[in-house]
Amino acid sequence: MGFSVVEDQTQENIRWIEITPTQEAQTHFVLHDKNVIAELESELTLATPSLLLFTPDIEKLYTEFKQKGITVGELVSTPTGRGFNFSDPEEQYFSVVEEKR
Repeated sequence: MGFSVVEDQTQENIRWIEITPTQEAQTHFVLHDKNVIAELESELTLATPSLLLFTPDIEKLYTEFKQKGITVGELVSTPTGRGFNFSDPEEQYFSVVEEKR
């Protein structure tokens, strides 16, 4: 599809590949093994596509989501950084982690 690999990392048995449509693009996608993620986050449903989003201030976003009544999981620390899961009104889960750049 023409995507460029920004990063290909393995940390504590978790591999992720970060890709972007162009090197200049601000939108990046992270590909990972869903089975490994399921072991870390047992409440996730893997029947639907999942997205991993990044934020520069995880605590601020977590508080904002809770104040807006968005269903959020626990704020946790993982080998790849701090983050949490949240769901949309259709109960599809997504993850947000703190960006470390």
